[in-house]
Amino acid sequence: MILKPARLLLALIAVAAAPAFAQNVATVNGKAIPASRLDAVVKQVTAQGKQPDSPQLRDAIKKDLIAREVLVQEADKQGYSNKPDVKQALENTRQSIVINAMLADYVKKNPVKDADIKAEYDKYKASVGDKEYHARHILVGTEKEAQDIIAKLKGGAKFEELAKQSKDTGSAANGGDLDWASPGNFVKPFSDAMVALKDGQITEKPVQSQFGYHVIKLEGSRAAKVPALDEVKGQIEQALTQKKIAAYRDELVKKAKVQ
Repeated sequence: MILKPARLLLALIAVAAAPAFAQNVATVNGKAIPASRLDAVVKQVTAQGKQPDSPQLRDAIKKDLIAREVLVQEADKQGYSNKPDVKQALENTRQSIVINAMLADYVKKNPVKDADIKAEYDKYKASVGDKEYHARHILVGTEKEAQDIIAKLKGGAKFEELAKQSKDTGSAANGGDLDWASPGNFVKPFSDAMVALKDGQITEKPVQSQFGYHVIKLEGSRAAKVPALDEVKGQIEQALTQKKIAAYRDELVKKAKVQ
């Protein structure tokens, strides 16, 4: 069958328009919602592992996008887009999106190397050492107070009771207990005195640090439990990535002309 010129023109228009319509999931008051926006939301939801891609998911997201478009059109009609606080919030969001995109690309182009992760892990192992210690302490403000506590302990007083007067409120209520930790977790004067003790022994003299005077009791020691590289590789990589980003930011700020 041969179409008449008018019908042929209509058919050609319909064919030409079909791809454009296919690119939109809906049109709200003349404003198109592109299929790419739906695909982006679906990708985000499925990537988070919340649920798999499905017609039901796409239909739910489509309804949400339509509702959002209706609401934003109404908000624009009422002038909310021109409010100073809304403009500032939009600008803050825009900046965050742009910055995050740039930094993600920077990290992709400058990834943390396995050698750097290994070096950081070795540094961590060295700081932990071969042993970890379970200590208690009592922190006071003066050397005289610490000496009096040591004298009371020699006289038979219980360490846990005297620890209630400790300036370290975090451990005072728990008998001065600092739990198991490596020497690197403490300031040097404290860790030096702690590792010199034998299990069950109390320091003979007050130990001074920038926090005050400590009376230390060593409950016990054991071989350090250091996690394998594979167990902490992800954490180390993340920490090094953050350091790399911070250094990049500082470098840009340093180069900028700030008045």
